[in-house]
Amino acid sequence: MTDTPTLPTRRTLLKSAAAAGLVAPAISLLGRKALADDVTGSAARPLKLAWNANAACLAGVATAYSRGIFTKHGLNVELVNFSGSTDQLLEAISTAKADAGVGMALRWLKPLEQGFDVKLTAGTHGGCLRLLVPKGGDIKTIADLRGKTIATPDMAGPDKNFFSVVLAKHGIDPAKDVEWKQYPGNLLTLAIDKGEAHALTASDPLSWGFIKEGKVVELASNLSGEHAHRTCCVVGVRGSLLRESKDNVVKLNKALLEAQDIVAASPEVGAEAYAPFAPKYSNQDVIDMLRSHTHGEHVVGDSLRSQLTLYAEELKLVSVIKPSTDTVKFAQRITFDVFA
Repeated sequence: MTDTPTLPTRRTLLKSAAAAGLVAPAISLLGRKALADDVTGSAARPLKLAWNANAACLAGVATAYSRGIFTKHGLNVELVNFSGSTDQLLEAISTAKADAGVGMALRWLKPLEQGFDVKLTAGTHGGCLRLLVPKGGDIKTIADLRGKTIATPDMAGPDKNFFSVVLAKHGIDPAKDVEWKQYPGNLLTLAIDKGEAHALTASDPLSWGFIKEGKVVELASNLSGEHAHRTCCVVGVRGSLLRESKDNVVKLNKALLEAQDIVAASPEVGAEAYAPFAPKYSNQDVIDMLRSHTHGEHVVGDSLRSQLTLYAEELKLVSVIKPSTDTVKFAQRITFDVFA
């Protein structure tokens, strides 16, 4: 784990927002009642929230922190930048080394199949995984990837899992009809330049940066086609915290989803909050990145379970989730509706 950089103050962001004439935050899918401020005036509850500060799609976490939204909901949140494996993250949450975390559903589902005491409570947004191919090249459709080599930063990563599903749905066996090669993230385009790969998968901000360089273009994303309204990242909390203090879990989810609405309505605010974590990218780049995601679309309760069931069924297609897993029961087991 590493310490997170110092974030802009809430006052600084509010002044910037006022000066820019930003619109008021949109109301999320939960509605006004669910997002109403419920601070009781009691001492703020300390919570450790794990996140990956390298993931631009988690700008909502930085926004909730820097704008004082956690405090508004009666919480004293410490952000923990977690760069270890997903198994280690879920173990940290389930053993109370962290209270909650935000991460990609497609990275969490397989470890959760193993029985960690962690419950998923909300999907925060969609988008940020991209499949990129050489600009002006001969790969124009998913079908053109048959027989090709795809570079990826993580052989068990959410981008490889997602686009393996996409390949399978286009009749391409992701284990036999394409070859996957792993490269460090910053060398993915070099693999294409050297002819070692014909396409690559990555997440933002890395994939967005590759597109800006002008050598590759997006062939598909996790918002393409039937996945246009599918959640990408999810909130997970330790089961013992739910059992001991459900009200604080409710507050945490309200704060995070309120921040997502701010990012959706005013990506400039989200970009400024996330700026300390993306020094290589311009403010406009981060704004455009956030606009390409669906930060205003969240799912909870039955909607979350339905989407996770679909993901689990899709992961069966690519041998990530066991064929014998009852995906409906699985989704019910790993979720909790904090707004019920």
